[in-house]
Amino acid sequence: MKADRLMSVLLLLQARGQVTERELAEQLEVSQRTIHRDLESLSAARIPVSAMRGAQGGWQLEKGWRTHVPGLDEAELHALLMAQPRGLGSPRLAAAAQSALNKLMAAMPEPMKAQAAHLQQRLHVDPTGWRDTGEDLSMLSAVQDAVARDRKLTFDYTRADGEQSSRTVDALGLVSKGLHWYLVARTSNGMRTFRVSRMKRVAVLAVGFERPARFDLAEHWRASTAELDRKRASYRTVLSLTSDAARRVQGWCVTKAAAAAAFRKADAGKIVLQVDFDNEREAQFIVLGLGSTVSVLEPESLRQWVGAEVREVAGLAKPA
Repeated sequence: MKADRLMSVLLLLQARGQVTERELAEQLEVSQRTIHRDLESLSAARIPVSAMRGAQGGWQLEKGWRTHVPGLDEAELHALLMAQPRGLGSPRLAAAAQSALNKLMAAMPEPMKAQAAHLQQRLHVDPTGWRDTGEDLSMLSAVQDAVARDRKLTFDYTRADGEQSSRTVDALGLVSKGLHWYLVARTSNGMRTFRVSRMKRVAVLAVGFERPARFDLAEHWRASTAELDRKRASYRTVLSLTSDAARRVQGWCVTKAAAAAAFRKADAGKIVLQVDFDNEREAQFIVLGLGSTVSVLEPESLRQWVGAEVREVAGLAKPA
């Protein structure tokens, strides 16, 4: 534990130039007395640390002295930035992980530090997931290459509704959300987001592009996901389901317990849920697919549509 803390003190001194004992104590969450002993231990180990007295004082390393950190090659740097810790439920753990990454960046040579900053502008990690499904990430390395080198990217894409098309885009950034990866790109029709697992026949083009001035990947992602969340809840229903059907729906959609008044409309023993679909078409598709295991309580328009579809199917099934 002490050895880890001594290394942290050393890297902080190297990164910041001059630091007070109080600042080090707050950063490492120990007492100032402990920090003072640590600095004396570093000095005893012939590491050139010295104390500067006065109101503007603090501890510093001898100018030009640096720890010897093994160099990273380009592939290792890519892997480091793409493997940032995800899904850390504790903000304190997430802050500690970021702090560790910052210390490592501080110890890098200037050319590698500049390259890391270049890549960080093109990568954003969003730890919250939408749906826990498997992903085909065979195209991820090619997409990453285009993003890192500011190259145009061409690929075949299949949308969620099955529509297929060929795209050529400016690859601006990669976002990791839960178990999924997304490409944020500029197209002839504006900014778009593409799920990497739906991309095929990916090719990185030789031609580059000029990155938009002041483009902030993290801010763009926050704004676009907020808009998507608003749209995802654009068609709200109340359904009465068997327990098995309820489990299936909860794995597909955003759900919560329905208001108490809705239970009076449901059959005994059924589970009543408020279910938010992306749109009316999706609601119709899923409800019909669940068959007799579901009944629509709200909205009335969906209830009537399902009833009409069932009657039409029943009529077609009658012998001539």
